[in-house]
Amino acid sequence: MSLLTDLVNLNLNNTTDKIIAEYIWIGGSGMDIRSKARTFTGPVTDPSKLPKWNYDGSSTGQAPGEDSEVILYPQAIFKDPFRRGNNILVMCDCYTPAGEPIPTNKRFNAAKIFSHPAVAAEVPWYGIEQEYTLLQKDVKWPLGWPVGGFPGPQGPYYCAAGADKAFGRDIVDAHYKACLYAGVNISGINGEVMPGQWEFQVGPAVGISAGDELWIARYILERITEIAGVVLSFDPKPIQGDWNGAGAHTNYSTKSMRSDGGYEVIKKAIEKLGKRHKEHIAAYGEGNERRLTGRHETADINTFLWGVANRGASIRVGRETERNGKGYFEDRRPASNMDPYVVTSMIAETTILWEP
Repeated sequence: MSLLTDLVNLNLNNTTDKIIAEYIWIGGSGMDIRSKARTFTGPVTDPSKLPKWNYDGSSTGQAPGEDSEVILYPQAIFKDPFRRGNNILVMCDCYTPAGEPIPTNKRFNAAKIFSHPAVAAEVPWYGIEQEYTLLQKDVKWPLGWPVGGFPGPQGPYYCAAGADKAFGRDIVDAHYKACLYAGVNISGINGEVMPGQWEFQVGPAVGISAGDELWIARYILERITEIAGVVLSFDPKPIQGDWNGAGAHTNYSTKSMRSDGGYEVIKKAIEKLGKRHKEHIAAYGEGNERRLTGRHETADINTFLWGVANRGASIRVGRETERNGKGYFEDRRPASNMDPYVVTSMIAETTILWEP
């Protein structure tokens, strides 16, 4: 008799040309990731070869019950690390039956910005540092923390090893390998300052692909924590008090910034970002005011400042960029629950298209 795990791990390639495509989309809260699967004849590598699909938007907070149909448009394909074989994950965005993007579809406007000739000519690169916290399932308290109590103060946990300092490494490594398998350009992982908190980095990715890849990486992490019986939190300040928050620092460069003389282009871009500080903060994630306090490696939410190698600044420029006279900078303001479509496209819009 087959065990459940045997059936879950069945290899379909030897018996059928059918594949399973998991259609993935962002729900009504802007952070809930939804998905459902259907069967196709495969393999399929081009999203334009996949049909549109629909779902009940009244059950995700995206449509009224009397007109609940929302249409999924396939936009990007990744290999499925859970079903493996020729099975795929499909990142979608959401439209009305009339073809209008629904209000929670942030990809649509981002794609318009990235397809603007002036933006496309600059080939914007992004590297996003996604921080997150692992929580014990039944008590919603960080993994490795005593229930109802606190561990020792911060200091020993950042990039640490050991059963009393690193909690959840099996989840982190499983996610790392699953993203590489899927085709996500995940570039690294590390333990964070607060115990139970970790980070992964996606990039360098160009334009709209940065958002697609980060959302797929989040989906894969949700699935792995589901298997592990652990709750995943993107709250920007999961524990109040003298504990670090969680951000999504966004590293950015354009072709001009990466070329000789790029440091002057970087400084002009930062000046523009400073002039639109309030607009960016409003779009950089909910609850960010609890994180951007001027403490724990942040700048105060109402203050815009930049500096070289300054982790207490809004924008940090690396020593190497200053020395080489070209390179990239890091926007440290986005919260861990930010929408990467919004953040990446807004940075490009402000630094390339917007004129004060």
